[in-house]
Amino acid sequence: MTTSPPLIAAPVVVTAHANADFDALASIVAAGRLYPGATLLFPGSQERTLRHFFIKSATYLFNFRQAKDIDVTSVEKLVIVDTRQHSRVPHVHAILERPEVEVHLYDHHPDTDEDIQGSLVTVRQWGATATILTTEIQQAGLALTPDEATIIGLGIFEDTGSFTFASTTEHDFAAAGWLKTQGMDLNTISELLTRDLTSEQISALNELLETAHTHDINGVPVVIAEASMDEYMGDFALLAHKLMDMENISVLFALGRMEDRVQIVARARSSDVDVGAICSGFGGGGHTYAASASVKFKTLSQVKDELFTLLYSAVNKQLTVGSIMSAPVIAEPETATIAKAAETMQRFGLKAVPVVMPGTARCTGYIEYQTATRAVAHGLGAAPVTDYMNRHVHTASPEDDLHTMMEIIVGQRQRLVPVVDENGNAIGVITRTDLINTIIEEPARIPETLQPDRKRDRNIRSLIRERLPRMHCGWLEAAGKLGDVSGVAVYAVGGFIRDLLLGRPNLDLDLVVEGDGITFARRLAKQLNGRIREHQKFKTAVVIFDDENGVESRIDVATARLEYYEYPAALPTVELSSIKMDLFRRDFTINALAVQLNESSFGRLVDFFGSQQDIKDKRIRVLHSLSFVEDPTRILRAIRFEKRYNFAIGPQTSRLIKNALGLGLMEKLSGSRLFHELRLITEEASPLACFKRMEEFDLLRSVHPVLALSYGKEQIIADVEKVLGWHRLLYQDPAAEAWTVHLLALCHNAKYADVRDLLKRLYLPRKQSRDFMLLRENTREAAALLSTWLKKDRSMSGLYNILHSLPPEGLLYIMARTRVDEIRKFVSHYLTKLRDIRTDISGEDLQAMGGHPGPCFGKVLNHVLAAKLDGAAHSRKEQLELAHSMLRRYNYGRDEQQ
Repeated sequence: MTTSPPLIAAPVVVTAHANADFDALASIVAAGRLYPGATLLFPGSQERTLRHFFIKSATYLFNFRQAKDIDVTSVEKLVIVDTRQHSRVPHVHAILERPEVEVHLYDHHPDTDEDIQGSLVTVRQWGATATILTTEIQQAGLALTPDEATIIGLGIFEDTGSFTFASTTEHDFAAAGWLKTQGMDLNTISELLTRDLTSEQISALNELLETAHTHDINGVPVVIAEASMDEYMGDFALLAHKLMDMENISVLFALGRMEDRVQIVARARSSDVDVGAICSGFGGGGHTYAASASVKFKTLSQVKDELFTLLYSAVNKQLTVGSIMSAPVIAEPETATIAKAAETMQRFGLKAVPVVMPGTARCTGYIEYQTATRAVAHGLGAAPVTDYMNRHVHTASPEDDLHTMMEIIVGQRQRLVPVVDENGNAIGVITRTDLINTIIEEPARIPETLQPDRKRDRNIRSLIRERLPRMHCGWLEAAGKLGDVSGVAVYAVGGFIRDLLLGRPNLDLDLVVEGDGITFARRLAKQLNGRIREHQKFKTAVVIFDDENGVESRIDVATARLEYYEYPAALPTVELSSIKMDLFRRDFTINALAVQLNESSFGRLVDFFGSQQDIKDKRIRVLHSLSFVEDPTRILRAIRFEKRYNFAIGPQTSRLIKNALGLGLMEKLSGSRLFHELRLITEEASPLACFKRMEEFDLLRSVHPVLALSYGKEQIIADVEKVLGWHRLLYQDPAAEAWTVHLLALCHNAKYADVRDLLKRLYLPRKQSRDFMLLRENTREAAALLSTWLKKDRSMSGLYNILHSLPPEGLLYIMARTRVDEIRKFVSHYLTKLRDIRTDISGEDLQAMGGHPGPCFGKVLNHVLAAKLDGAAHSRKEQLELAHSMLRRYNYGRDEQQ
């Protein structure tokens, strides 16, 4: 098993502000001469020019270190140059927090309120901090090498604008003069400051440097770098040469995306890799040491996948499981607690440990460090490892080859593989990280053709075109082509793909881009003549546009997590595909599917987690063991999906649900999130099935005792589903809110105080809560009045008077709760016939008869409406006559005005 490299002891550390410029770099180098033996700490730079290229090279020349490499406890003296502001040195905050560390400061900036206090503070308002330190070096009688003098001179020239800025002092001129005597190269400074390269070249060169990663291809270090350009760059090979020289690279493959192609330039200084043979695999050519190729209509990601495949085919080395396994086995018995397992893994630096039968070496599962530590963080440290361990374990023998191991680790998604002898006893283990480090070093990637998941890739291009409207297919194809032009992989993801495979209607398009999602969304919106709504914080956007029928449509675009590429050691995984990280954050495997949309791979189904098999087996399965602990609302979603698709919650997932409920997590969930999920359940085709399943887990009672099911409630809810379905077919406005009717049913016969407590638990807004309570009382009163009306009145006007103040939700609830068919029939008659009946006359007619507007107008119109409802005044003429007689009775409203 691999461990992190040991930290460096650094008694004296020299550094500068984050996002370093030339003056910061120069000042660090200069301070290094004043503090012999000091560790130079480069704080990083965001320069996007050739200058950054040179800065990076300088950091190699002077053996700069990074903050993560330093043993903070070993630091005795910290030297900070070109700043004193605490906020600008976040990389050494841990050192500054130690009061015993002596701090020295050199700066040319004005004082600020957040300046760090030091035992030695040298601040001079000169043109550059490099000038201050040059003067200190000169006064100390020290000499410089030409490289040191040139780099320090760069800092002075840059911060003084080549001595043209008003802040330039005579000290800056004097320091530069002395540096010239030490060998400062003015040609180098001039080249860098005048930036002879074009902006396109600078950008491409910088991008090559930023993306350059060294991969150990079976013992041969190969650097792969990539860049994207808006236009074709004919001298791309020149940049590859510069990269080879600056980085001292042995084998380089530089990939440049230009317009509709990816240009490959390959160079080698040894015969370990025949770059000509590799490039010939792309249709290009060359010889062992220099070659090139041009690949049309493929993304950078696709070309890189093929490049890795060709490299592994050309540079082959056979390894067995026994030669790379870690031994002896560190394991935990089934009786161990999660806290004990976490402590063991932390002590030995392990990502996972096998779980064995007590007193034996027979493996029954394994538990991951991430799962264990997260479980401890959730207060589950005392639980046995068997509660959250992975139970289905594939093993290997020492004689197996790496392809067998990859089938288990990649194909079966098993992080740790026990290696067993002929008797089934564990004699070693191989982890995912072991496999990664054996085959590929950073950034941890297995070529596409070697991935079992990839071998089983399925293309559903024909299914998309068969089941989606032509217009929606066009949108997906347009997104894929835009991805090709932009040099990014684009995927359709989530429930849209799930329902496409299941043959269910779902036209909600969600896209994920392996790149800048917002930039992609802007381009897509422009192409569709639409607009976008951006969410910079989450790197997502919604593209809003009118379709060909003039109907407003929208497409959601998200950015896949690119940290997946940048921190392979912190998050070791087999595939360096950011789409996998996006899918892993989803709730269940059936929702963790994606379809690639790029033209050459349009319709390729991406399935990292066995989602297709779970759909085939009609199984709901979570993606990791602590899924419900971290988000208990997923329990409600699991039930909702189970009943919607007539699937079954898998046994492991069911066990994890029970564990989460046993911990009382549902009671701790916020009311607003609970209400949101309950509301979604009531919008399903069969909420009663969901409620019954919740009752099996005793979930309703854990939300609130009022919700517990009874036989009577089940009957009412079943009828609620029927009347809601009937009402939807009427297409009446306003549509009834399903959640209100179901909640009325769930609160059937509950006490007033208990219902109030439930609404408080669900965190309903005050007005919404008040309206619900009023509706509940009004429906109970209306139901009682209907019983009396049925026995005595039975007039349509009487029915109207009882029901007209109730919203559709109250009327439907009365229909569902009553056991009297006649009441149900009359309420439905009201909804379909009576509710929208109005008089054929108005107040203007009454005024024309000589009536005076006032309360009597309302009384007259109500009387006329009642007569119309009861069949006594059908026509307008009859209604006018009746109104006229009523007005005479009310003296035309004159009495009301006296």
